[in-house]
Amino acid sequence: MRVAILAHEKFPDRAKTALGVLRYADYDVAAVLDRDSAGQRVNDLVPDVQDAPIVTEMADLEADAVDALLIGIAPVGGGFDESWRADVRTALERGCDLISGLHYFLEEDEEIAALADEYGCDIWDVRKPHDDLTVAEGIADEVDANVVLTVGTDCGVGKMTATMELARDAKAAGYDAVAIPTGQTGIMIEGWGNPVDRVISDFTAGSVEEMIIEKGDDHDYLFVEGQGSIIHPAYSAVTCGILHGSMPDAMVLCHDAGRDALAHGFDVAIPSAQTYVDLYEGLAEPVKQAPVVAGALNTYRLEDDDAREAVDAFEADLGKPATDVVRYGTDEILEVLL
Repeated sequence: MRVAILAHEKFPDRAKTALGVLRYADYDVAAVLDRDSAGQRVNDLVPDVQDAPIVTEMADLEADAVDALLIGIAPVGGGFDESWRADVRTALERGCDLISGLHYFLEEDEEIAALADEYGCDIWDVRKPHDDLTVAEGIADEVDANVVLTVGTDCGVGKMTATMELARDAKAAGYDAVAIPTGQTGIMIEGWGNPVDRVISDFTAGSVEEMIIEKGDDHDYLFVEGQGSIIHPAYSAVTCGILHGSMPDAMVLCHDAGRDALAHGFDVAIPSAQTYVDLYEGLAEPVKQAPVVAGALNTYRLEDDDAREAVDAFEADLGKPATDVVRYGTDEILEVLL
């Protein structure tokens, strides 16, 4: 499928959905829409993902250039920015489907729904859970697979990236491995999954357990995409639900190099790596013992020499093998896990 990715005023640093799709999804990306970076190419800004031109608006593309418009950014709260409406309208009038990971469901927008119906377009609201979710039964540990969960020091530190890299590299090495997507970007990449941050609180753990049960006897390794952080005042509930719902055998701690306070304006300092190890292992232990066995450091903003030093320092603080999975590969982590 040929897609255009909407990432206005956020690409690349604040467009993790767009970057995830560019790096891992099977879509043929025809263009990225970003008013601020128009005229450049993706690889001018991010060299290690699928390349595409960056344009100002949907109208800049040929009428038959794409099959779908994908919303590649998710503002805090997941709302719809009215400045995007013209691009969405143009896409629908050209017969393009819509793919959106917002909490704002496009299929419930009166104008968008009417245009989709008029022009025969499909709308995939990725964050809309299915209707049959229920509470967890505490049975995720009964599957045959080894379950590995990525956990974080904060939101937006690379848990999805680490999950995808580990699952893909394990599979390439000959292991029967699969990613378990829990957020909009992972679901867009894999084509299935439960949007855990959108389900009813009582069903959070159950929505993860459902996926573990679905895949756990068909594969040897399940790499579960974590969300948020156990200390983040806004997102800790989702973090805990994934931890208890997946009942992992091991965890990988993810961190963003240089980040010293929680994202989104919270005046909360990020504590030591060992503090996170104690918190995650302590929270898991009554349900299922799950050690933190390795670390994944996001060094995206650092130069090569500084990145290597940062990884070495993180590894020393953690007391476990650590790497940047994009920059240096996953060998150190997979050697521990597989």
